[in-house]
Amino acid sequence: MAFQVKKIYPLDLKPSTAIGVDLPFSGTGVFNSTYFSKDAIKANLINFFLTNKGERYLNPDFGSNIRKLLFENIDNNTLEDIKVTLLDEMKDYFPRVIPITFDITPEPDTYLIRFYLKYSINETNIEDDLLINIEQ
Repeated sequence: MAFQVKKIYPLDLKPSTAIGVDLPFSGTGVFNSTYFSKDAIKANLINFFLTNKGERYLNPDFGSNIRKLLFENIDNNTLEDIKVTLLDEMKDYFPRVIPITFDITPEPDTYLIRFYLKYSINETNIEDDLLINIEQ
């Protein structure tokens, strides 16, 4: 009888130990902490997608530049190029994250881009999704 091996990160076994910073920064001491790797990875993905290249000190290649798209002409070819670029960048910074569904929906009349990512974490049974609305 076969069984599936599931990887559990050691920090997830200590629920009282904080392993990351949660978003948004609205806690009582400014920062809320994340206590599980699933939550830390989601917060890191949000941080990655909302950071423009050049904003991170000593790491100018970090970020996605997705906010610069608000004023670009967006068509199907542009959307496909954006998806390919973002997936390549995710492979560099988040090798454990495996994209399942990846959609970018522009609303040009309202200067809004809806960004949806459903992903799984490698070697675990963890799946999560992320929805980011980027507007002017």
